[in-house]
Amino acid sequence: MLPFFGASMYENPAVYRAVSPLESIRAARTPTLLYTGDSDVEVPASQSFEFWHALRTLGVTTELYVYPGEGHRLSKPEHVLDLRRRLPEWFDRYLMPAR
Repeated sequence: MLPFFGASMYENPAVYRAVSPLESIRAARTPTLLYTGDSDVEVPASQSFEFWHALRTLGVTTELYVYPGEGHRLSKPEHVLDLRRRLPEWFDRYLMPAR
């Protein structure tokens, strides 16, 4: 993340804290779908769990899907297909007008 922030989080933690989604999570109201690979080194799955837990604690509708053996980008066909099925269902549920 050095190219983005100019320093590591150990050298300048305030920069990283300022852009953390957890800093503004109390304002969250929008239903939120999260997915992560359990081997993601860019956004570790633990951060997704923490975000999901915070949303649930605040009463925000949220779902979290963890894909085993995946990194930041899904590459296994069965995981890609699973997410392709889940995303339209989620959007239909929360973005489609009542019929």
